[in-house]
Amino acid sequence: MDSRIRVVLGKPGLDGHDRGVKVVARALRDAGMEVIYTGLHQTPEQIVQTAVQEDAAAIGLSILSGAHMTLFARLMEVLREQEAEDIVVFGGGIIPDADIPELKRMGVARIFTPGSTTEEIVEWVRSAVPAVGLEPR
Repeated sequence: MDSRIRVVLGKPGLDGHDRGVKVVARALRDAGMEVIYTGLHQTPEQIVQTAVQEDAAAIGLSILSGAHMTLFARLMEVLREQEAEDIVVFGGGIIPDADIPELKRMGVARIFTPGSTTEEIVEWVRSAVPAVGLEPR
């Protein structure tokens, strides 16, 4: 059975800048994780659907558009609707420090702001996200 960490990465909303999320995807893959990148302009519903279909243990959102509060709130709502709240949610991008406590209250496990290293992200994912096959949903 596959025992790698499976992560879905998404770029929700209208944000068209995907270099950062592609760098993170490569770093997670290079660290031995299975990464499914949903691409640009995805809805929270599409991202959750992909995570559920792929039996992912985590969803990472990259948001640079300023719509992070709305997009994370909707994603968390869809996870509840799909009874998939066991999926760990994290994110990064241009997110003001003042918004991070509210995102954590919503259930977002971690926010990586500009200056975070790929090593930091990889180590956090390894410590916070279960590998596939350890506990079936």
